[in-house]
Amino acid sequence: MKKLSNIKIAQMRKCLMLLGLECKGIKGGHEKWWKIGMIRPIILQTHIEPVPEFIVKNAIKDIGITTEEFIEKL
Repeated sequence: MKKLSNIKIAQMRKCLMLLGLECKGIKGGHEKWWKIGMIRPIILQTHIEPVPEFIVKNAIKDIGITTEEFIEKL
């Protein structure tokens, strides 16, 4: 099994799409990703490459899936 670490922005976007999220807006260097049932959106900072591991972990928690499920989508 792969280990969770920093992820390229393109990989993160693809994974979020596979999990059913949609980009609901872009403002400055930030993208807002959301799907029905989420309490708050995922905010991606597009000016930081790669996406830091702590942001990936927070996104996993906000989406409501396990780390293993997320890694499978990668």
